[in-house]
Order: sequence, then structure tokens, then C-alpha cells
Amino acid sequence: MRIPRLRLVAAGALVAASMPPWGWWPLAFVGCAAYATVAAGAGRRAPFRTAMWWAAGWFVPSLAWMWFLTVPGYFLVVLIFGALHGTAAVLAAAVGRASDAHRRPALVIGHTLAETVRLSAPFGGVPLATMALSQSQSPLAHLAGTGGVVLVTLAVFALSFAEHRLRVAAALAALLMLALPFDSTRHVGSATYALVQGGGEQGTHVGDVDPRDVFEAHLAATRTIAPRADRTAVVWPENVINITGHGSFAESRERDEIAAEARRLGVPFVVGITEDTGDGRFTNAQVVVQPDGSVTDRYDKKRRVPFGEYMPMRSLLDSLGAPVDLVPRDAVPGTTPGFLDADGVRMAVAISWEVFFGGRVNEGIDGGAKVIVNPTNGSSYTWTILQTQQVASSRIRAREQGRWVLQVAPTGFSAFVSPDGEVLERTGISERRVIERTVDLHTGRTPYSRLGNAPYIWALVAALGLLLLRARGANRKGRS
Repeated sequence: MRIPRLRLVAAGALVAASMPPWGWWPLAFVGCAAYATVAAGAGRRAPFRTAMWWAAGWFVPSLAWMWFLTVPGYFLVVLIFGALHGTAAVLAAAVGRASDAHRRPALVIGHTLAETVRLSAPFGGVPLATMALSQSQSPLAHLAGTGGVVLVTLAVFALSFAEHRLRVAAALAALLMLALPFDSTRHVGSATYALVQGGGEQGTHVGDVDPRDVFEAHLAATRTIAPRADRTAVVWPENVINITGHGSFAESRERDEIAAEARRLGVPFVVGITEDTGDGRFTNAQVVVQPDGSVTDRYDKKRRVPFGEYMPMRSLLDSLGAPVDLVPRDAVPGTTPGFLDADGVRMAVAISWEVFFGGRVNEGIDGGAKVIVNPTNGSSYTWTILQTQQVASSRIRAREQGRWVLQVAPTGFSAFVSPDGEVLERTGISERRVIERTVDLHTGRTPYSRLGNAPYIWALVAALGLLLLRARGANRKGRS
């Protein structure tokens, strides 16, 4: 029997269509269920290839933005992601040989674990086009405050693969009810933030645009802001102040101009900078500039973007003719905790890529942050696939922590996201615009914030191990 490749690719494409920017979230269940049906029909034959074809339909379109950044990296990531789900299918098939009743639970757990691996591998983690992101607008997103992306992902696969879906839905509802008493988040005041988007062209790379032009675009947008007595801070996007090759930010003309605007408005500025480190590398940081020009706080980005801020396997890819010069230098990862203090309010800071990782945001919340800020820069990426997935990730992070998320980008999207994951205001791509809102500050922790991903991952590993042991025991009995 031949593998019905077209059906598998179509099932994967349905999953892709559930992702941003398309965002038809119910299609995730249709695509997963269609895959499970084909996989069951294939029986023990070629589970790895079956999952690989499904994954190709899922990841080729939903990661298409990578084509314009790095073609080798694009194909490598698609193959790795497919292999993870292929391995999950092989494990489920191994369990199914001994007991067909256990095959579906193994399929649910295996594919959930395949998604969790992407939180840390390859290249330190590439959690893009994940099953959890497809549900940022669905009722299942409510699970994020209890179990983060792991529980959301488990719920999607369980509802898609299970024979008794009503039982699964009832169990998930019960889990939400049990978790409610452990959510200690509460409202403790408010703060007003202005987010500055300078505008500009998408799909540009280092060297395509004069850094000074980017700075002046944001300065011009800032000059449209009128003073306001209750404003807390003005927030600029990631690395729009690029002074690499021109000394330090503290001694720069740009710092003086930012300080002048801070004095005019009477509030601190939270701005993104890049600086040389003196060893052929650079830093990507967010700093707080006071009206007197002093820099009172700084956070250096810890999780770097592979193929964007550093080039994995640079020598190997260069020998294969890959355009490694698109990332001529590597960023230095930061070491300080992920939060900043501005006007007496502590903010959890996840710079750009870091917002895709729940642990990066959780670090700032653990440090006492009452709001989350995500300064980012998506101007290097063509189309809006990545940018819309980032907004979806901000929605998940807001639910996980019970905090407002302020996302600010030079060319879009900039947005305010409420603690229940609602996008209340969002800019367009390439437009110059300032958005401002008073947001509630929160303290306390959600169940997810207290536990993180680890307990859920280990529980899944233990459950899969138990299923494999039972399958092994059943096989031995069958041979005796």
C-alpha cells in the first residue's frame, strides 16, 4: 500500500492555515484528525514517512518567510521539525503493535513532545509555527495560564486524535476549574505607555538602510507626542539606535537627542540599541534613558535569533556557498535578568525573538514585573507570517502571566495585548504611528508562572515511557 502523500500534505496544509497570518484555528483540529486517520490506515507501515509528509504540508507554508532570510536554514529547519514528528509517529506505532488502544494516547503524547523539543532545539529552540500559536484566538488559549504552550498543544492533539472527545473536553474543563484557586494575580494600579513605530520598508537587511534614517524616523514620530502628566514612559522598538562602529551609546549624539525628548515629555524612554563589544561582535540591548540623559537600567538580549543575530555552523554553511555574509557578525548573549525599571514600574523584557519562549518572560515576572514589554524588529522579514505569529505569541504570553504585553516594532506590528489575550490596538505594516494606552498593572502568579513547562514535559515523558514499557511487556508475552 502506497502512502497517500497528497492527502497527508493537504492535512498538513490545513494545520498551516490555522496559523497566523491566516488564523483559521478550527482547521488545526481538522488537519490533525485527517493525519491521524491516514496514519491509522497505514497501520505499521512507514509511520516516519507518513508524519514527514504531514509535517511538510504544515511547515513549508507556515515558515515560508525563512526563504528570504536563509534558504539552507529554511530547508534544514523544515526537515528537523518533520523528523521530530516522524519520530513521534514511530514511537506511537511501536506502542500500537502491542495494543491498539494505547496507540492513540501515544500519538497524542509523542506529537506533543515533538512540539516541546522545539522550545530548546535546534539552535537553542525555534518555536515558530507551533500548534499552540494556532490556538491564540481559540477557547483553548485559556489553558495557557495553567499549563502554558505544552498544555495547549496537548489539548489540540488530544481533541484531534481521541476517540472520546467529550471525555477529553470534560477533563480539560475540570483542570481549568481546579487551577483557578492557584491564580493569585491581582490588579495593583495602572501605567500609561506610548509605543513609537517609525515606519519603513519591510524585507530589508543590514546595510540596506542607513541606521540614521531609522533613528530619525522614530524621532520624527516621537516629536508628535504631546506632554501628558500621567504618562509613565515612551517605548521604542528593538535596535533602532544602531551605533555599531561609532563608539558607545553613552557618548553618542543619539543619546543626547533621546534625552532632549525625555526632558520635553518629562518621562523616561525605553529604547533599543546595538553597540560594538570590541571583539568583532555586538550587543542588542534595551536601555532606560532618563530626562537628564543618564542610563539607569539595561537589559541585553539573551536568546539570539539563529540566522538573524548569529550564524549557526558558519564555516560549514560558508563552504556550501550559503550567504553567511547576511549576518556578518554574531551578537553576544546577555547575562542579566530580564526586567527593567522605568518610573517606578518594573517591566519584564523579552526582546523580539524572546517572546516566543515562555521562560524568558517568566524570568522577569519572577523578578517582580507588573507588565511585559516586547520591543522587536521584524523589518528584515518579507510578508507578515512571522510578524503575525509574534503577535499570537504575545497573546499566549499575556495569558500565561496574567499581564499586559506591550509589543513595539519599527515597521509593524506594534500592539497592546490585554491579560486575557485580546489585541486592543495594533498598527499596520510600514506605517509611522504612535499608539498610547493606560494599562492595568498586575502582581501575583498564575499556575503556569509558578511551575513553568518542566513538570508538564516530565509528566508526558513518564507517560510515554510507561506506554512503551507496557508495549514491550505485551510483546514478550505474545512471543512466549
